Parts: sequence; structure tokens; C-alpha cells
Amino acid sequence: MDKFKSMLTKPWMSYLVALLAMGGAALTVSVVPRSLFAFLFFIGSVLLVYYLPLSTKAKLFFVLIGTLVLMPIIGSFNLYYMNVATQVGIYVALALGLNIVVGFAGLLDLGYVAFYATGAYIYAIFASDQAGNFIHFAKFPLAGEWFWVFLPLSLLAAGITGILLGLPALRLRGDYLAIVTLGFGEIIRIIFNNLDKPVNITNGPKGITPIQPPALFGFTLNKPIYYYFIVMGIVFFVIFVTRRLEHSRIGRAWAAIREDEVAARAMGIPLLRTKLMAFAIGASFAGMMGVVFAAKQTFIDPSSFTFMESIGVLAMVILGGMGSIPGAIVGATAVVMLQSQVLKSFSEFLAQLRDSGILNIPTQLEPAKFERLVFGLILVVMMIFRPQGLIPAKRREMELLEEKADRPAKGEES
Repeated sequence: MDKFKSMLTKPWMSYLVALLAMGGAALTVSVVPRSLFAFLFFIGSVLLVYYLPLSTKAKLFFVLIGTLVLMPIIGSFNLYYMNVATQVGIYVALALGLNIVVGFAGLLDLGYVAFYATGAYIYAIFASDQAGNFIHFAKFPLAGEWFWVFLPLSLLAAGITGILLGLPALRLRGDYLAIVTLGFGEIIRIIFNNLDKPVNITNGPKGITPIQPPALFGFTLNKPIYYYFIVMGIVFFVIFVTRRLEHSRIGRAWAAIREDEVAARAMGIPLLRTKLMAFAIGASFAGMMGVVFAAKQTFIDPSSFTFMESIGVLAMVILGGMGSIPGAIVGATAVVMLQSQVLKSFSEFLAQLRDSGILNIPTQLEPAKFERLVFGLILVVMMIFRPQGLIPAKRREMELLEEKADRPAKGEES
């Protein structure tokens, strides 16, 4: 093992391992396109690139090859995996946005789905006949080319919504802030659910459909491959912005507030303004992805934006590692794959065993029906054995190691 690690220190060996892993995984998926393990092998090969001793540019090159070249090829063999990859991308952007609020600034937001819903409804109302109920001087739905206009508009609208929430809420701390944001998320959902009277703006619990898909130069982009590239473009934009913010003056101010608000204020950091920036930026990413979600689904209703959606995104951030950009990406990927692939495939496998008479398992005990229970158990296990997450932020990992090292010393003193 040590000899293999020493060989990996040579650049050519690391390149070779990355090429073999990603190429072999893509070939395996193309040969057995319906195999869950083959698809997980491909995702694992992309993750392997992160751990190889390569330069940042080399890692970026392999990630781009994997996401923009190999994944579309795999999707051509199995459209279901293309849809899964698109879903992963949507939640990666949501997790990165919430990671700014929770991981960077240390603010617990339990109503994050409200910003996601804001972006979705803004596009859905105007990209369908719904806007004609209260705007009579224009023709609706708007053409698909307006999709590209609504992306920055939703980013701005969700950011403003985040500021409006933060102005009264960010004067609170800890559990009080969590309760206020939770209530805000539920208020937004209830507003969308009841805003069908006296003027029908959101169509209430019936939802809005059909929603226009995006278009470019008169060409409709309504196939899974187009949504995949749109989502990947937004994800790379979010990663770039988040990365720049993490090492900027604002990022250092967020870290100071997260560690000690009193010390941060003593150093001259404006607490409310800095927290509002975290809320606004995190919310804007969610609003932008809400537009993509509405266009892709062609139907939205308030049930798509429940409190459990916020909890799911928060679980992704905690599982991956709070404050860690790679951790948020891996956490979102792991949760979506567990939800859409692993549990369902395991349930189908048990159903086959039950139908063949090998096992006598009631249908009520299928793993897919205990999705939230499985997530809860995973989070409990993570908090006990790896509280820093799968890929922790360096600062967080060092803090936990120092705390662990101090425990025996404190025990000896007592």
C-alpha cells in the first residue's frame, strides 16, 4: 500500500489512475447501462480525482471531462441516469447556497426552501397562462427565450426576499433564528397555497401547468440532455462564486461571525450587514435553481416546497461537511443517490426475492418507504463517528482534532 501511495506522488501515475478510473467506469456503464453499481462506480471515479495528488487545473480538467463529456454519453445509453444527474446538480446548487448560510456564516436556516419556491413561482406564473388572470395588457405565456431573463431576475428576487427575511430575523441567535426561518418557510408555502383568491395569482393547491420550457434562438430545449447542461452551467457558476467568496474578505468576516460574534463585532465587522449578505447570496442561488426546476417539471404546486425539503438540503450540508464546498457537493450527491437509486433498487431486489418465495418480507417493510428513517439514522451515525462530515472544511477538521486531543488531558487533570 505504501509503495502504491509513493507511486501516486509521480504526476504521470496520478494522471494514469484518473484516466483508467473514469474511462473504465464510463465503459462499464455503457456496457451495463441499467446497473446501479456501474453508475455508482462512475460517480466514485469522479470523486477519486479529488483525492489524487494532482494540480487544481488537472482536477478541474478531469471533472469537466467527466461531467460534460462522459456523463452525456452515459445518458445517451440510459436517460434515467441523465435525469438523476440533473437532479443531483439541482440539489448540489441548493446545498452550496445553504452552505454559505449554515457553513460559512454559522446561521441555522430551516426555511431555505422558501427561496427555491420564490424562483419557481416567478417563472411559472409568467411562463404559463396564469399571469393572464391578473395582467390583461400582455399575452401569456411568455416565449421560452424569457427563461434566460428570468434566471437573473429570480436570483435578484430571491436575494431581496432573503434580505427582507433577514432584517428582522438576524437580530436573533441560535434556536430562535431557526424557529423564525422555519416559520417563514411555512408562511411562504401557505401564501402560495392561498393566493388564488380574490385574484388568482398562483392557482392555489391546483398548481400551475403547463410551464414553457427554455428556448434559444427559436429552438426548444425540452430534452433531458439540455436541462443537464443548463444545470451544470449553473452549478459551475455557483461553485466559482462560492469559492471566490470563501477566500475573500467577506468569507473571512463570515468565519469570524461563526466563531464568535462578540469578537467579530469588536474587530469592527458589521454583524447585521454581513449576515444579510450571507442570507441574500444563499437565497439567490436557490431562486435561480427554482426557475430550472419549474421549467423542467412543467408543473409546480405548494406541495413541492415543504419543510422536509429544507431539512433534506440541510442534511446534505451536514453529511458532506459544514463549510466545505466539496463536502456540500458530495453530500448532495450521496443523499440524492440514496433516495433515487440505492433504496429503490434495494426495495426492488427484496421484491424479487419475495416474489420468488425466497424471503417472506411484507411490503410495508420495503426500504424505500423508510427513506426519512434511513436519513435520520445516517445523520445520527455521522454525528457520533464523523461529526466533521465526509469531506470536512480544513478549519473544522482541525478544531475537532484539537478538541479530541484535549479530552484526555482534561480527564487527567480531574
